[in-house]
Amino acid sequence: MLDLLYQNISRYIDLSEEEFTRFASPFEYKVFKKKEVILKEGDYCSFEGFVVSGCCKVYYLNENGFEQTLYFAVKGWWITDIDSLINHVPSILNIEALEDSEVLMISKKNKELLYETMPQVEKLFRMMNQQSSVGLQRRILSLTGKTADKRYVEFLQKYPELEQKLTQQQIASYLGITHEFLSKIRKKIFLGK
Repeated sequence: MLDLLYQNISRYIDLSEEEFTRFASPFEYKVFKKKEVILKEGDYCSFEGFVVSGCCKVYYLNENGFEQTLYFAVKGWWITDIDSLINHVPSILNIEALEDSEVLMISKKNKELLYETMPQVEKLFRMMNQQSSVGLQRRILSLTGKTADKRYVEFLQKYPELEQKLTQQQIASYLGITHEFLSKIRKKIFLGK
């Protein structure tokens, strides 16, 4: 479990074994059952979570009450509501385990302590936030500038292991379309038209 966290952060910074032990010590191991809510809209987000196993979805309900999925967090991904965490405002996001999931969670307070005691951790999270911003920009450009067909193909490339695990409704929510329209897209792609 900690090996996966080490591999993840090693893409950004180098830590000795002793430094990594110090880095990992404030993380709390949590297990969430399928459909368990990790963060509920209206609550204050006080954590960042690293998904060790399973799959979570980060979503919100739009003004019509329809679910809009921002992203799926699979093994090796991070989860949080950054706005709620940083600005201490009620969350507009929900985070839910789509299957039994293991998550390493760190509180904002403990993360700030790491910043003070391990300067390279600040570099780590700055670099991770930059990558997250790139991903968000690409997601926005995809949603606003690409057809649903192309977004579906991108989804399959980004989450190849998820198509069989998710419902059509969940995939459609991520793509910003109805599940009926997704059925038409899948049929068209399957038939090669």
